Amino acid sequence: MNLNENKISTDAEINASLRVSLLALFGGAAVWLVVGLALSIAASLTFHLPNMFADCSCLTYGHAAPAANDALLYGFCIPAGLGVILWIFARLGQTPLALSIVPVVAANLWHLGVFIGLVGILFGQTSGHTWLEFSRASSVLLFAAFILIAVTAAATFGARRNRELQPTHWFLFAALLWFPWIYSTANLLLAPNQPVRGVAQPIIGWWFANNLVFVWLALVGIGTAFYLLPKIAARPLATTGYALFAFLTLIFFGAWCGIPAGAPVPAWLPTFSRIAGALLIVPLIALVIVVGKTVCGAKVSCNGGPFCFTKFGMVCFILSGLMYVAEVCPRHTRFLEFTWFAPAQVQLQLLGFFAMVVFGAIYELLPGVMNQPLPFPKFAKAHFFVSIFGVALFVIPLAIAGVEQGIKLHNPDIALADANQSALMFLRISTTGQLFLLFGALLFAVNIFVMTIQWKIALLKAAFAAITAPLPVSEVKA
Repeated sequence: MNLNENKISTDAEINASLRVSLLALFGGAAVWLVVGLALSIAASLTFHLPNMFADCSCLTYGHAAPAANDALLYGFCIPAGLGVILWIFARLGQTPLALSIVPVVAANLWHLGVFIGLVGILFGQTSGHTWLEFSRASSVLLFAAFILIAVTAAATFGARRNRELQPTHWFLFAALLWFPWIYSTANLLLAPNQPVRGVAQPIIGWWFANNLVFVWLALVGIGTAFYLLPKIAARPLATTGYALFAFLTLIFFGAWCGIPAGAPVPAWLPTFSRIAGALLIVPLIALVIVVGKTVCGAKVSCNGGPFCFTKFGMVCFILSGLMYVAEVCPRHTRFLEFTWFAPAQVQLQLLGFFAMVVFGAIYELLPGVMNQPLPFPKFAKAHFFVSIFGVALFVIPLAIAGVEQGIKLHNPDIALADANQSALMFLRISTTGQLFLLFGALLFAVNIFVMTIQWKIALLKAAFAAITAPLPVSEVKA
C-alpha cells in the first residue's frame, strides 16, 4: 500500500512541476497553428483569385507563404515538440521537471520571437533563405529560448531516478543537440553583414532546410511515437536493435540530403546528396519493422484517441520518406523538380507526420498533467477524423498536380502557362483540405484554452478560499 501511495505522490509531483511550462508552450503553439493555417489558405487563394489581396501587400503569395510555413514550423511544431520532450523526460525518469520556471520564461521568449519574425516577413523584412526568413532579432530570441529549454531537459534527464535508457531517449536527446548546431551554423554563415560568398550560400541553405524539416522533425516525432505506442499498447517496444539501427542510419544519411539535382553547384554535391537520399530507404524499412511489430496485435480500440493519432503520424512519415526517396531517383527527379510535388512532401512531413504525433502526445498527457479530463473529449475525436480528411485532401492533390505539371513541363508542345494551368483544379481541392485542417486546429485550440481557463479559475477559487478562511482558534487567542 505504501508503494502505491509513493507512486501516486510522485506522479502528482511530476505533473505539478510540468503544468505551467506545458501550458505556456502548448497555448502559444495552438495560436500559431491557427495563424499558420490561415496564412496558408490566404497564400493558396492567390492562385484562385489573383486580385483578392491585390491591395494588401502583406498577404501576397511571396509574403503569406513563407509566413505560413514559418508559423507552422517555428510557431507550432518546435515549441509543441519541446513541451512533449520535457514531459517524456520527466515521466521516463520518474522525476519532477528541473528548473521549472525556466521553460515558462523560454516559452514567452520563443513566442515573442515568432511574433517579431512573422511581422517582419509580412512587411518584407526577410533574409530570403528558405526556413530562415526570420529577422536577426527574432533568431536570437529563438536560439536563446531553445537553449534554455534544452538546459532544462538535460537537467531533468540528469536527475532521473530511473536510470535505464530507452530508444526514445536517443532520438529526443539528439534533437536537443541537433537544432542549436544547425540553427546557429546557418545563421552565422548566412549573416547579412558578412555572409559566405558564391555557391556556398544556397548549399548552406539547402543543408539547413533538410536537417530542420526532415531530420529534426523525424527525431522528435519518432522519439515521441516510440514512447507513446508501447505505453498505450501496454507492451514493450519491439526489436530495440532495429530502433537503434534506424536512429543511426537516419541521422547519418539524412544529414547529407537536400541539394537539388539541378542545382548550379559542383556535380558531386547533388550526386552525393541523391545517394544519401536513396539510402534513406534503409531506416524507413527498420521503422516499419519496429512500429509494425509494436502495434500489431495490440488490444487498443482506435476511435480517434492518442493511439490513432500516433499510428497515423508514423504512416505519414513512411509515406513522406518514400516521396523523398522518389524525388532523388534520377528517373523521377527531372519530372518532379520545380513542381508542387516537393511542397506536398514537406506538408505531409509537417502536418501529416509531426503534427499528428504531437497531437496524440498532447491529448495523452494533458488530462494527467492538469489532473482533469479534456473539456471536450468529442472535439479530440472529431479533430482526428477531420485531420485525416484534411491531410488527404491537402497533400494528395498537390502530389498529383506536381506529377502532371512535371510531365507537361517536359513536353515541348505544351506552353509553360498551360502546364501551370493544369495544376489549378488540384490546387482548389488542396485548399479545401487546408480548410479542414484549420477547423481541426480550432478544435484543438478550444480544448487547450478552455482547460487553461478552468485551471486558472480553480487557482483563483483556491486563493480566495485561503484568504477568506477563518483563522484557527489558537491563532485567534494569541
